[in-house]
Amino acid sequence: MPASIREEVDHLLEAAFTGEMSTRLSCPSCGSAHVAQMLGDNGGISYVCTACGHSWS
Repeated sequence: MPASIREEVDHLLEAAFTGEMSTRLSCPSCGSAHVAQMLGDNGGISYVCTACGHSWS
């Protein structure tokens, strides 16, 4: 566990730039990584691709 918030932020930034984050999503339609999370109709989680507009849950 990091000793400080700054170390944690540095770790997250490094993971984001190197693509090591395991939670990275990609659009199943176009493959873009430009995905936004949104609240679904029944309170569930849905996703929308901001590149092509495809949405899924």
